[in-house]
Amino acid sequence: MTRRLQPILAAVTLTALLGVTGCARPVTGTATWPGARLDKTVLTQADFPPGVEYDRIDRDTGTGDGVGGPPAMMTRPAGCADGLTRVIAATADRGPGAAAEYLVAYDGARIMMTVLTFPLDLEQLAATAERCAHYETFFDPSSPGIPVTTSRLPTARPDALVYEQAMRLGNITDRIYMSFENVGSMAVFGIAFPTANPSIPVRATLPETFLEVAGKQADRLATV
Repeated sequence: MTRRLQPILAAVTLTALLGVTGCARPVTGTATWPGARLDKTVLTQADFPPGVEYDRIDRDTGTGDGVGGPPAMMTRPAGCADGLTRVIAATADRGPGAAAEYLVAYDGARIMMTVLTFPLDLEQLAATAERCAHYETFFDPSSPGIPVTTSRLPTARPDALVYEQAMRLGNITDRIYMSFENVGSMAVFGIAFPTANPSIPVRATLPETFLEVAGKQADRLATV
């Protein structure tokens, strides 16, 4: 991912998707129910090849959705920058143990996964992605629109929704990938950014590596 586009895509998608859980900080303390259940289901460093960077993230509780984050960018049609956020937030459980997050980094991909103790509304997520299949986003009302497309990708997991989102700025097109899946009464969603990091000895290919991580996490939920 280019340094030029990465902040824009983050504002349009990553901040939006993660706004339901507040601000991130390193994990501290001892897990309690339902946090203890999450700890049994969340992938750990041991689940990834040696050399892959892994960081568990904890989110402050007691804050409203999106507090502390930048506002959603303007879009045409309206509401596409934060549409997926609003679908997730509408059915979100809140408080300690409601969700667990972690980051994994390869040379070629930076992936954030979120495990939820409640199911996602996949029907509404699909409808929102379809409504925003083609839209424009704006820095301000007078700026030129930046075209964004959201395309569903095929997957071997029949209950999963997987999307590629592409943004075109000038002659540069950049892409990110998103996945949403319910497993029983829980769910997992993730987002992947193409990010080069030659200091990491393990190479990722997108979307394949991302889909492997998302599928492995979903399979772990099925064992609880």
